Amino acid sequence: MNTSNLDEVENYISKEIITFHKAKLKCLEQLDLKKILKKKNPYLFKAKNINVASDLICELMDAVLSASEEKIFGDFLENLAIFVAKKIYNGWKSSSTGVDLELTKDDTHFLVSVKSGPNWGNSSQQKKQETDFQKAIAVLKQSRHIINVQPILGICYGKTKTKYLRGYMKIVGQNFWHFLSGNKEFYTDIIEPLGHKAREHNEYFRKKKDVIINIFTKEFLNSDFCQNGNIDWKKVVEFNSGNLKDK
Repeated sequence: MNTSNLDEVENYISKEIITFHKAKLKCLEQLDLKKILKKKNPYLFKAKNINVASDLICELMDAVLSASEEKIFGDFLENLAIFVAKKIYNGWKSSSTGVDLELTKDDTHFLVSVKSGPNWGNSSQQKKQETDFQKAIAVLKQSRHIINVQPILGICYGKTKTKYLRGYMKIVGQNFWHFLSGNKEFYTDIIEPLGHKAREHNEYFRKKKDVIINIFTKEFLNSDFCQNGNIDWKKVVEFNSGNLKDK
């Protein structure tokens, strides 16, 4: 990757990382107390001996936001991978199910599915990924008469060595970013632009989060979930899991 391309990638990251922060903030602003009470395991929080309403609200929000953040950042990394592949190898976003991008180099057509981290999916999801690759390969060979097709599962971070699994190649961390960019140092080159205005964005997010925690805590304390200042765990569990109707 030449200096000009690297500059373009850094500018792209600095611009698009703002979208990530905005999506996080939107997720925070859309939270609803009763919805988050329904989403997470009340038995776990009771087992952790949480007896302060604000502590429970913080735990619930962190659990929900963490899952959302992983998804949002995963989408960002997918878009970054497509941008890099397009810039270096004229790659493009794929229309095939389960495939994020396609590119051709060294007389081989690559089908790439991008995952943000190594701990993705259960066995059924991994099997589906294999099936999606097989279907994409079949369609590609029929419509374009392409002989050399290589499916790639690209993992954005981790140290696992490149290996073949279930009909596709798994490329992780530095090796994956090298595959996309042709630059062995690319995986560290993107660190600085990822931090573009991170302090300002995260400080603003924290302040907004504190306000919502206070609002939800007040709502929780004034609800049936609290009796005389104590969390009524029976009410919480009934709200979360009660579904047996009397005949």
